[in-house]
Amino acid sequence: MLQGFKDFITRGNVIDLAVAVIIGAAFTAIVTAVVDNFINPLLGVLLPSGSLSGWVIPVPGVFGEPAEFGIGAIIQAVINFLSVAAVVYFLLIVPMNKLAERRAAKLGVTEDAAPAAPTQEELLAEIRDLLAAQQPRA
Repeated sequence: MLQGFKDFITRGNVIDLAVAVIIGAAFTAIVTAVVDNFINPLLGVLLPSGSLSGWVIPVPGVFGEPAEFGIGAIIQAVINFLSVAAVVYFLLIVPMNKLAERRAAKLGVTEDAAPAAPTQEELLAEIRDLLAAQQPRA
């Protein structure tokens, strides 16, 4: 049981995932600071509240107090998400894809070198033939 856990933890993709979470958290903090301190005030100039996060849409209450939809906070969260996704894509994914292309070119591996997968009909015919070979002849 412990050996299986050790194998799981020492697998490369688990360690890569842990590194990605840490880097993602660091990028999130940086991008949130940029959005909160640069983009939010820049967009806030166009809003009457003066701040994107302070932009609310009042909705009259039917049975009492009116409600407020914090549309600015939602837009700010979308901007944060898209900014983090762009940073991760352009600073991590694009360079890693370029590195993988260079390694594949260096090794002479191309996508065309992979054998074509059999069609569904070919697989079914193979299964039929195997089943027929297992059955005793009468």
